[in-house]
Amino acid sequence: MIQISNIDKNFEKEPVLQQVSLTIQKGSIYGLLGSNGAGKTTLLKTIAGIIKQDDGTCQIENQQVFENTSLKERMIFLPDALYFFSHYTVAQMAYFYQDMYPHWNQERFVQMQKALDLQVDRKIHRFSKGMQRQVAFWLALCAMPDYLILDEPFDGLDPVIRKKIKSWIIQDVAEREMTVMISSHNLREVEDICDAIGIIHRGKLLLEKDLDDLKSDIHKVQLAFKSPVEDSIFKGLNILHQEKRGSVYVCIIKGHIETIEQTLQPYNPVVFDILPLTLEEIFIYEMEGVGYAIENILL
Repeated sequence: MIQISNIDKNFEKEPVLQQVSLTIQKGSIYGLLGSNGAGKTTLLKTIAGIIKQDDGTCQIENQQVFENTSLKERMIFLPDALYFFSHYTVAQMAYFYQDMYPHWNQERFVQMQKALDLQVDRKIHRFSKGMQRQVAFWLALCAMPDYLILDEPFDGLDPVIRKKIKSWIIQDVAEREMTVMISSHNLREVEDICDAIGIIHRGKLLLEKDLDDLKSDIHKVQLAFKSPVEDSIFKGLNILHQEKRGSVYVCIIKGHIETIEQTLQPYNPVVFDILPLTLEEIFIYEMEGVGYAIENILL
């Protein structure tokens, strides 16, 4: 389990993180969302033990992370800007990882090489950006980490490789209870992989929820009636957004679906549809509800 409590971090007296607290359960995938400059990378580097917070606590398995060698042997951090030793081949980097990480899996390394179809004797700096990112995932997953921390991890990957790597990550979470934290400003990128989501904005954590709770608690309802109705029919419901398209109402309503049905069904709507919401739509309405425009946070 990763436990962050009241983290503060300043750079040259400029606050980057302010009183950030979050908990990531073992064997889960957590998506950290926010715009560029929101503090995502600083938070990830703090969790990975690369930098030390100015105040608050950062613990994994009830141990301080910073300068904790035994924890770092079980952790991989993949930054947005990848780094490899100059002129090293894939095989040479693999030997380095094998020395650094005690649970290195050579059999998996060979299997993944066949799936990715990359040459192990080729120098990494000669690969394209997307191929270098494939190499980074290849090495990281073969180190068999218990904690995988990813900063904008899928940039430059084509859709086929992206899907393959996501499936490997999900497999390790399911089989080994690996814990994953993914930073992104792209909601669509993390929607199909994360268990929980947090939004960080200007160094503060604005919102944190399980994905299942988010999707079960907010609904897009389409309604139509034979005769005109008063807006008072929605009284008692938590309406986050409402618009009328001709005779059809489209409402975003927060609350239990049973309560929504019990409130509206007595008016005998001729159309009563519950429509699916994307994660992006959910956050737009959630953040509007707490007074933030989503385009100022994620775009």
